[in-house]
Parts: sequence; structure tokens; C-alpha cells
Amino acid sequence: MKIIKLDAIDSTNSFLKDMSAKVPLDNFTVVVAKNQTLGRGQMNANWNSEKGKNLTFSVFWKPEALCIADFKYLNYSISLGVYEVLSSLKLPRLAIKWPNDILSENKKIAGILIENTLNIKNISASVIGIGLNVNQNIFSEALPNASSVKKILKKEQDIDLDLLLNKLLLSLKEKLERLNKKQYVSLEKEYLSVLYKKNVPSMFKTSQNILFMGKIIGVSDIGKLQIELENETIQEFGIKEVSFA
Repeated sequence: MKIIKLDAIDSTNSFLKDMSAKVPLDNFTVVVAKNQTLGRGQMNANWNSEKGKNLTFSVFWKPEALCIADFKYLNYSISLGVYEVLSSLKLPRLAIKWPNDILSENKKIAGILIENTLNIKNISASVIGIGLNVNQNIFSEALPNASSVKKILKKEQDIDLDLLLNKLLLSLKEKLERLNKKQYVSLEKEYLSVLYKKNVPSMFKTSQNILFMGKIIGVSDIGKLQIELENETIQEFGIKEVSFA
């Protein structure tokens, strides 16, 4: 495992993607930045992080044989890798919000961005970006649902970022090894068991601002969120097509 540590960068994902296009990279090359100035989330959303307080890093990974159609299992693996480390810290009411936000007490503490290089039917390489709020205590008013590990656990001392990073990388590596072994059934079972508000009647809002009641029942074969409506029909939604109201 090769770890590249940077003081500041616009985006660890962009840096690693550019690097992989220029030189061959060892599998599981990691780039960590103390300060990420233009961090990105799903669908080009911004990821804001206070310098030196959190973990912002990306991992370059080459699967042994992963079909594009099986991408959701890569998402399961990464989400569970982060979830399990945070669970070991005894964070309360921890859950994975589809597709890959990590929440504790309904507050977002981590986000994941996976960008793939495709080769006909397979994913030939992935750059996996992870932003984890660790020691940050103050958040923008524009982010009312954001929090951090330290804030939720009410710790006085800062959490050791290097130690936490090592735990995350070991957990991610273990999950990706399971993915290479095609342990799809167990990965899906574990992911769905901690999926935020699964089987809980909730109010949702579509991207067209239409409100409706339903409950999350699972994830489709192509990775869309499955919601059962009040009339017992099932509707599927892609990223940014639906949110909690």
C-alpha cells in the first residue's frame, strides 16, 4: 500500500485520476490531503472540510474482474468499509443513507464519491474518494445536517487522524477483497441491514418537488433506490431523483 500525503490539493480524486492517466499506479495507492479546496461529492456537489481537522483521501483500486452491471456491490463494499470502522467507535444511530452517505443521529459525517474507468463490459479501475468529518466542531449554516465524529461523541480531545486513516484503509481493503471473491450476497445483506430508514414509512420529495409517502425496501439490480408507495407499487429512483422531505 502506497500512501501519498499532501498539504493542500483541489481534489484528491482529481489528483489521483490525473496521476493514473500519466503513470502506472500500484493497486491501492492512496492520496491524503490536509486541505482539500475543491472537494466533490455525488453529481458534482461540493464537499467542504476544515483544514487539518478531517480526513479527505482517495484510493486507486483495480478490481480483478468486476462487471459494470455489478457496480452497486463496489458501492456496498466501500460504504460498509467506512461504516464498520465508525461503528467500532460507538457512534450512536449509525446508518448508511443511500447510496453512500454515512449518518449518525441523522447527521451526515461522511460522504463517498466513486469514479470508474470502464473497459467495454468491465470496470478496469476505480478512484474512491472519501470525506470524513472527524474533529471539526463548527459547520456552515448552509450545512445544517452536517456533524463530525468528535462533535457527536462529545470528545474534548481531537481524534488521531493517522490512526483512524489506517483503520479505514484496512477495512476498505478487506471489503474489496471480499468483492474480488464475489461475495455479493453477503455484502448486499450487510448493506441493507444498516440502510437508513429501510422499511420505515417516510415522506419523500422528487426532483420535481412532488411529495409522496412510501418506505425504502431495497436497491434494484442496477443500483436504484426502491421505494414502496402507499398503493403497494414499487418505484425506482436514481441519484438526486428523490430525497427525504
